Parts: sequence; structure tokens; C-alpha cells
Amino acid sequence: MAGMVQDDGSSSVPSSPLQFFSLMSISPGLSSPYAWLRELKSEERGLYLIKLLLSCANFVSAGNLDHANLCLEQISLLASPDGDPMQRMASYFTEALAGRILRSWPGIYRALNSTKFSPVSETIFVRRLFFDLCPFLKLVFVVANQAILEAMEGEKVIHIVDLHCAEPLQWIALLQALSARPEGPPHLRVTGIHNQKEVLDQTAVRLTEEAEKLDVPFQFNPVVCELDRLDPDCLRVKTGEAVAICSVFQLHTLLASEDDSSRRPAAAAAAAKIANYQKMMQLNHRGLVEPKEFCSDSASSPSSPVMGSSRMESFLNSLWGLSPKIMVVAEQESNHNGPSLMDRLLEALHFYASLFDCLDSSMPRASMDRMKIEKKLLGEEIKNIITCEGAERKERHEKLQKWIPRLESAGFGRVGLSYYGVLQARRLLQSCTCEGCKIKEEGGCLTICWQDRALYTVSAWRCRRLD
Repeated sequence: MAGMVQDDGSSSVPSSPLQFFSLMSISPGLSSPYAWLRELKSEERGLYLIKLLLSCANFVSAGNLDHANLCLEQISLLASPDGDPMQRMASYFTEALAGRILRSWPGIYRALNSTKFSPVSETIFVRRLFFDLCPFLKLVFVVANQAILEAMEGEKVIHIVDLHCAEPLQWIALLQALSARPEGPPHLRVTGIHNQKEVLDQTAVRLTEEAEKLDVPFQFNPVVCELDRLDPDCLRVKTGEAVAICSVFQLHTLLASEDDSSRRPAAAAAAAKIANYQKMMQLNHRGLVEPKEFCSDSASSPSSPVMGSSRMESFLNSLWGLSPKIMVVAEQESNHNGPSLMDRLLEALHFYASLFDCLDSSMPRASMDRMKIEKKLLGEEIKNIITCEGAERKERHEKLQKWIPRLESAGFGRVGLSYYGVLQARRLLQSCTCEGCKIKEEGGCLTICWQDRALYTVSAWRCRRLD
């Protein structure tokens, strides 16, 4: 870095680049070439990238586009989709922040993004790569399947409702476990929900072939729709079926509809009333409430608390109405649903830094598979968290401490994961090459970590008696 010389001839250059950029202010006045940025060591570069990203987000939030543009210009000299983990992650945060600026001009934003789409086959391929190369999904599936198996012991007709049926390997493993039951396999029905028919068609073929091979009676019920538009009647739950619900990284997407609730108060209230009525009917069927408790006056009273129920509450009420013996919920253990851009950026930097570090330790720097996971999966999540607002922002991850009261208020009670389920997860982890991946069991739930950073949680729930 070229030295700055004072009038008396002494150098004013700090002893390290870090000292220099910790003292400087990022402003349009700093317009000289940034050749010295390229000379930073890896740790210094990472720290400076964080400083630039935070500064850029501040400027974007304040509407100061000149300063934001300057930050993006400097970041472009440091970030790279094929560099070290911090450089790679910064490149996607940079793209997300630039996209947020462009949203101020909807015409330009839509024109630049009108042809950006991924074929279904590519989406399936990338998610399979993530499953194969990182242990996180494998751990979720092992724990979820064991909880389902234990809850369904002795049942002859089992109905699995998968809220995002994109990975057949989970249910292939369950089919194999059910086929080995001493009393013989049950009849298994899987209702798979996904917004792409091609994904469900491929899943149906894989599961049907495996069931025939194992001689397990099997049916697959595809439901093509977005989760927030799901009609519970499409699930076709029949009397006598033991129901299990599995939600892997899906419930948080329903929080997006919260932003629309003020614009659709009548629809939200109507949906809440219907869900509440269905729940009361279920309770009455079980003999848990008197018929007078769900009369039309109480259900439609303006003072009734369900009038203000959100879409999430209505959806959980409808799941409760299915009377599942078990519901397994996996969610990201991070708060990416904060009210401000800065809140989300800070949380997302910590969360995705761990994921990029994990991928860096698992695959060579030049791996094309790694780049596809980061660009098509993690990069898209980052862009949704940072760029989007309102109903378009689907990646609204929240921590387990927020999900617990939400699920309890909907009538679910926690079921502690068994010792054997956690033991299976530990054995799986021992067979993986990702030494930085760890698990811990707290309060009957499983937390999956990278190093000391909690990334995902798995919890199990059952219907409980409502007061």
C-alpha cells in the first residue's frame, strides 16, 4: 500500500491495514484506486468484508445510494464465488444488497430477473448434493424417522403427511424399517406436498418401486400446491389411520403471510373461524369439550381471540385437527425474521458463515458441486432474506424458543426424542467426515451445530388435551 506522507516528511500510514481501515470513514470522497485491498491477508480481508457489508446495509437502509455504491465497489475487489469461505459468502450478500437497491426501480429489477429461473431437475440435483455432501439433512431424517417409528409401534395403517416432499430417501429408509417389523409391515400411505408436480412424480416412482421390492402395502397421494394455499381436505386422512406429520424447514415460510394479514383482515378472520370450528368439532368428537363450547355465537364473536389469529395459527390449528400421533418439526436455529435489514444481516452472516465453512472443509476449493450448492441453494436463501420484503420474503427462519410457544398454543405438546434416536444420530455423525459437525440434546430436542454454532433443531410433538 502506498504511504501517505505528512508535511514534515513522516509517514502517516498505520502499522497494519486493519488499523488503517478501522480509522477511515467510507464515503464518496474515498475515490482513489483500492489496489491495497488486494494485498490484505485472508483474516484481514474477512474482517474488512464484514465491515463493508455492514456499512453497505446501513447505507441501503438509509437510502444513501452513493455511499452504498462505494461499498459495493470495494467489496467487488475482495469478494469472489471461488475464493475462501468469507469471500464466497460475501459475493452472495453483495448480490443480495445490490438486488435490494434495484428493487427501488421495479422495472429494472424485474427486467434483470425475468429470465433467472432454475429447471426442476437442477433444483432436485442441488438439494441432493447438499444431502450427500453435508450431514445436516441426514441427521434430521434419522431422528425424524425414529420418532415416527416409535410413535407408530403396533399401528396397522400409517399415514405420513410430508409438508415438503422433495427427498424420497427419508421415506425409503422408513419403508425399510417398517418392512423389518416382527409382526409384519403396516399399510403405509404418504401424502406429499410440493409446488412442483415433477418433484412429486419422481418421488412417487421411487417410493412405489421400493415398496414393491420390500412387499410393503403402499399408496402415494400427491398434492401440488404452495404450503400457504394448502386445503386440509386434500390430505385425505381417513378414519382409523395413525397420522404422522413431518415438516423439514417449511413452517417458517408461512410467516410470510403475516405481512399480508393487515390487508386481508376479513379473509384471515374467516380462515381462523373455520380452523377454530374444526378444532372444536375434533374436541367434541373426542369428548373433550361440551357442544355449547363451539356454538356459532362464540365462534363468531368479535371478542373471540381467534378473530385475530394469523395464517400460521390457522395452519397449525388445521394440522392439530388431523389428530396426528406425532409431528416432527425441523427448523433453522437462527433469527432471520427480524424487523430491520441490519438485524437480519447480522444473524445471516453468522449462520451462513458456518455453512460456507462446513462446505469448505468438506470439498476441494475448485469443486463445482460446492459452487452449485452455494449459488443455487445458500445464495438463493441469502438473497431472499436480504433482498425481499413482504410476502416475497419466505426465508423467515426463527429459533426454537419462538416455535415452542407457537406450537403449544395450537394444542401440541412436546415429545422428548428417545435415547435410541439420539444414539442413531451420534453413530451417523461418527461415520461422516465433517469433524466440525456436532449434535446436542437439550430439553428433549436435538440441536445440530457446526463447531459451536447452532444451525438446525429437530423437535417432536403430539396433540394434547386443550384446557
